[in-house]
Amino acid sequence: MLSRLKAYFFDHPQSTASIVRRTMGEQFPHYRARYGVAAIFMAITAGATAAMAWLMRDAVNGIFVDQQVMAIWVFGGLIIALSMAKGLCTFVQTLILQRIGNAIVASIQRRIIDKLLHLSPGYFARSNSNEVVHRMNNASQAPAALTNMIVTSVGSDLLTLILLVAVMAMQDLLMTGLALVITPAVIFGVTRLVDMMRNLSSDEAAGMVDVYTAAQETSAGISVIKSFRMEDAMRTRAGKAIRGVELKRNAIARILNLTAPLMESLGGVAIGIAMIYAGWQTIEAGKTPGEYMAFIAAFLLAYEPAKRLARLRLNIERSAKISQMVYSLLDTPEEPPDLPEATPLEAVTGQVSLNEVTFSYSRKARVIKGVSLNAGAGEMIALVGPSGGGKTTLVNLIQRFYEPDSGEILIDGQNIRLVTRASLRQHMAFVSQDAFLFDGSIYDNVLCGRLDATEDEVIAAVKAAYAWDFVAQLPQGIMTPVGEKGILLSTGQRQRLTIARAILRDAPILLLDEATSALDNESERMVQAALRRLMEGRTTIVIAHRLSTVRRADRIYVIENGKVAEEGTHDSLIKQKGVYARLYMGDAFDRYDEAVMEAAK
Repeated sequence: MLSRLKAYFFDHPQSTASIVRRTMGEQFPHYRARYGVAAIFMAITAGATAAMAWLMRDAVNGIFVDQQVMAIWVFGGLIIALSMAKGLCTFVQTLILQRIGNAIVASIQRRIIDKLLHLSPGYFARSNSNEVVHRMNNASQAPAALTNMIVTSVGSDLLTLILLVAVMAMQDLLMTGLALVITPAVIFGVTRLVDMMRNLSSDEAAGMVDVYTAAQETSAGISVIKSFRMEDAMRTRAGKAIRGVELKRNAIARILNLTAPLMESLGGVAIGIAMIYAGWQTIEAGKTPGEYMAFIAAFLLAYEPAKRLARLRLNIERSAKISQMVYSLLDTPEEPPDLPEATPLEAVTGQVSLNEVTFSYSRKARVIKGVSLNAGAGEMIALVGPSGGGKTTLVNLIQRFYEPDSGEILIDGQNIRLVTRASLRQHMAFVSQDAFLFDGSIYDNVLCGRLDATEDEVIAAVKAAYAWDFVAQLPQGIMTPVGEKGILLSTGQRQRLTIARAILRDAPILLLDEATSALDNESERMVQAALRRLMEGRTTIVIAHRLSTVRRADRIYVIENGKVAEEGTHDSLIKQKGVYARLYMGDAFDRYDEAVMEAAK
């Protein structure tokens, strides 16, 4: 039984003890020297606090009992000097701890970004983006708070409390014993609150994700919300999430603040008893008033550090729960590393072959079932078929976003599992249907295609993508900001810039998820012309939506239920009167005007 409890509380990765041990082990060694300097100032602060209480005995006796004039100046000056030293040391130690905390937060945030860049796309498909934002902005501060909390509690609060208790004991052991009776009661009361805090902290964090989601969807979908008059529905949804977080925080505040009245009540009882005892001892036993003033001063000064120590476990429990959100992300398995024997890809022609490839996102359902296809150097092949058939998954497998369960994918005869991911993706350019742009300038977004490109090369790529006509008319030209996700540009403009990015990449293999159905005729003409130019001389694998694109393909693969249902040219597949013919006759393709396509050449 004891071994199981030990395993959970100390060895279980999600236990508070394990999280505290991990946090201190990761953070404290990096800042040991600075924590040492802070500890020196903490010790001076604790010593000054105890000295002020100790001086009360001689100050009261010398000034108020013996009425010595010199004692007024001596003890008054000492109290002033100790107070100033305490204030200065408190400022320095707080500043040092805050700077350490800021450094820890920055370090955690850098680790989160680095971790996100090493995770597979599958993680993001399963995760809520607002949860990632919450971990980045809020949860990343918890390890810093936890580390500083423990250091401060040991180096300042505990030391101060020990010195003040020593001062109390030197004045009267019996009274000190009575005062310390309250400690077990406080510990017992606080312990009862810990279990309640655990669940509330987790619920609060989950509620904040819901609040972020509501805010993000309101911002991103404001046009839809207003068009469909969804304001009341969104207000109700967001209000429910916000109210839930409010209730959880109120419950947390109630628990946290229960310790204060608990200690106030018990402390008041202790002071009352001390006053009665001190008065009796002074009158009947000949004790001096200064001894009891020193005792009461020490007792009152011990209240704040004792209160913080009594709440320490609660605060550690809460910070540990939030820290676990960070560690669960940092511990998420990354993309499988390149094999030790992996070598850089040496793509010359860009031939792509898939041989009996199978893949499943989970072991229960296989998405790709023995797919074989071939794209010769400079050829264009089109992947068509019903939605959900596996076309996008095949493109993701070619980029090694996922690893096949079986079969092989070859680039110029080289198995991509045996080459480095960086070199593989360096030989590919991908144009997605969502036309994603980063929050920056047009220049920055096109430069992503090849970071070492010159400004002239970037401009040439923009012109090749038929985007210079609108870029040149913008107030800042190519340096014009595009806004978050390119919101300041039209869909057609964003699409042409993603094509420019791919042109600048100048990779031999082009992966294209063609999407132009949402564009107006003029934008569509320009995008189609840019796509034609992009495909020239490159091996192109396109998820085709346009009939005009399908007809231009050297070979068409019909993907249905994770398999290659048919293969051939447009005319040959029509003659087979199979799946492709049914798609064609059922208007599965967008029949873009061929005359417009000819005009775009």
